[in-house]
Amino acid sequence: MYFPPVEEQILHLKSGVQEIIPEEELRAKLEQAVKTGKPLTVKLGCDPSRPDLHLGHAVVLRKLRQFQDFGHEIVLIVGDFTGMIGDASGRSKMRPALSLEETRRNGETYFQQASKILLPERIKIVYNSQWLGKLSFEDVVRLAGKTTVARMLERDDFAGRYARGDAIGIHEFLYPLAQAQDSVEIKADIELGGTDQKFNLLMGRSVQKSVGQVPQVCITLPILEGLDGAEKMSKSLDNYIGITESSETMYGKILSIPDTLIYRYFELASDEMVNELPALKKLSSEAPRDAKHRLAFSITRLYHGAKQAREASEYFERTVIRKEIPENIPSFRPELEDPVGLLNLLTVSGLTPSNGAARRLVEQGAVSIDGQKVTDSRLTLDISASAPFLIKVGKRRFVRIVR
Repeated sequence: MYFPPVEEQILHLKSGVQEIIPEEELRAKLEQAVKTGKPLTVKLGCDPSRPDLHLGHAVVLRKLRQFQDFGHEIVLIVGDFTGMIGDASGRSKMRPALSLEETRRNGETYFQQASKILLPERIKIVYNSQWLGKLSFEDVVRLAGKTTVARMLERDDFAGRYARGDAIGIHEFLYPLAQAQDSVEIKADIELGGTDQKFNLLMGRSVQKSVGQVPQVCITLPILEGLDGAEKMSKSLDNYIGITESSETMYGKILSIPDTLIYRYFELASDEMVNELPALKKLSSEAPRDAKHRLAFSITRLYHGAKQAREASEYFERTVIRKEIPENIPSFRPELEDPVGLLNLLTVSGLTPSNGAARRLVEQGAVSIDGQKVTDSRLTLDISASAPFLIKVGKRRFVRIVR
């Protein structure tokens, strides 16, 4: 198999990453692949507790796509077994476990969405219950013997909980070891993850060494901030851009990010070429409005194609700049008994992801009914008497309520 020159691979693979541990081993592995014609095995563990992917998840997936484009083998490990333990990384309390059925179902959804970024025909997808579910109690004891409690308490989340006297389940200590065993099973050359996964990735190196394997290289990627510019992108915080959202919604949301994040999104979330990034960094600081429109077009094109990206740009021009009401507004006929709470109506119609998000938007003055701003989150509506009427949320989301 042909691979691009090592220096070319290194140039692109280093772009936008937080750490490569250790970088010299990555270079050596790439050189060996070029020499032998054998692709590297690049691993990503998929968290089946979060099946809805957004641009924050896409940061790691896009780096995987680079490895695919360079000819290497991508292995997605769906943690259907480890999902029953629950990854404590970055969490301040014990995480609820999922059933095997839930993890399998979420894993299928994850793959379908990830295929918008990765080449699906060149993905190897496996479930770690295939090997973890077969371990005997003796096997688990031997695996647990490969580390210490002191090492586990080096993790910030465990250390913080221990210092506060919060509960830490013994089973939570098994999660990094189980993830490490995944690396052993597939003989991973490289494992990717967010910065919150660094401890787990390094545990993989440690366990691989203990069984005589060449340890994997760990590549961590930054956690992408959400639309608020402060917290990490999260659906629960309603500051996310979903990779399956409509082109109009995606384009508009990108335009709403703080100017300070424009270049960071170019670097981590767009498909702009590495050699164009310096010019885009300059544009982001000198002409943020122009840069933001280019960013919105670039990311929307990535997930929806150039035609829909252009249409989304035109939609934004009509509805936000010229404040026109768009054509073909979707209609929604609520199957609810009168009177209907406004918050509930916003959620069931798909305008907001939750009643909590709806309340915030109403109180911020971002909701209007037939052009009249609504600020009372306790408002109820008699659909049978007042429909049809038009609800607008923010600058771009519309729905026509009908009887």
